[in-house]
Amino acid sequence: MKAAVLNQVGDDKLELRDDVTTTAVGPQEVRIRLKACGVCHSDLSAMDGTLPALAPGVIGHEGAGEVVEIGGAVTSLAVGDHVAITFVPPCGKCAQCATGQSHLCLAHTISAFTSPRFVVGGNPAFGYAGLGAFAEEMVVPADAAMKVDDDVPWEIAALLSCGILTGVGAVLNTAKVEPGSSVAVIGCGGVGVAVVQGARLAAAARIVAVDPVTEKHEVAQRFGATHATTPDGIADLNNQLNSGMGFDYVFDVVGLPATIRQAWDLTRRGGHTVVVGAGRADAMVSFSAQELFLHDKTLHGSFYGTANFRRDVPRMIALWRQGRLDLEGMISKRIRLEDVNEGLQALRGGGSLIRQVILFD
Repeated sequence: MKAAVLNQVGDDKLELRDDVTTTAVGPQEVRIRLKACGVCHSDLSAMDGTLPALAPGVIGHEGAGEVVEIGGAVTSLAVGDHVAITFVPPCGKCAQCATGQSHLCLAHTISAFTSPRFVVGGNPAFGYAGLGAFAEEMVVPADAAMKVDDDVPWEIAALLSCGILTGVGAVLNTAKVEPGSSVAVIGCGGVGVAVVQGARLAAAARIVAVDPVTEKHEVAQRFGATHATTPDGIADLNNQLNSGMGFDYVFDVVGLPATIRQAWDLTRRGGHTVVVGAGRADAMVSFSAQELFLHDKTLHGSFYGTANFRRDVPRMIALWRQGRLDLEGMISKRIRLEDVNEGLQALRGGGSLIRQVILFD
């Protein structure tokens, strides 16, 4: 089968191979034939080493497809089911799952991440985040796949696997934004636009999109931002909207020390700073002990939008069906697997792209 392979971390291109096979399906695993996969900035972060990835391996993690084989112990899925996938499959039994933090479950994640999921040219290869969705097929734990209705388009189901849950979830689950509040969103790519949509769903009164790429301003406003500005202009807008006191909630969707610090500084005393962007392990952010005490702010990490995969995917589908969550509009371009390197390069270049989606035959 075909797949896009990262030969070593640091490569800026993936190698398109047609001599790839999956590992065998284990008793609690399923084989999925991919139908659609989003091109996410986290894929770039895996390639350049910002996020942990093992090589050689197949990149891609935001996918949807059809179950074509199930292990002998699998009862939750059947051949022919349409499924969305997740890179943090909840086991439903551990302490994290039992306390409502299934997005932090590690029961499957460590073994799936560190075990080969493919064979490339006769040699074992890994799947990024335990998946590897830039491939025509993959084998994953059954808990990493959830059935969705057959009438949900493949590309819509794929977006639900990562970007939507991460962005909308950061608003509704992590921050629990209150109606009538003020929100600022730093970074307006795919996940940032999902945060904007989440703020709109939460009935925030003012939603400010902050991005240095001015082409993204109109895009963010189309999805619910009430104002948009560059980083250089946010101080003036804060003075205009909040008398310089700061926003109730500020979301950093970039993950750089400078943007995290900017988000903190833009948050009012007693407000909430939410870090959604995935930064490097060696990227350090500084706060003084005094400001942490005096400002009484809350600094949240938001991993995977604090999402409960099995609860939140159906909720997102229901909101999409009601016309309250625009998923079709987030797809900027549909490409083929053969075009993945061009898609990754376009993502590096910024611009007004929200999400590119790979469609498989």
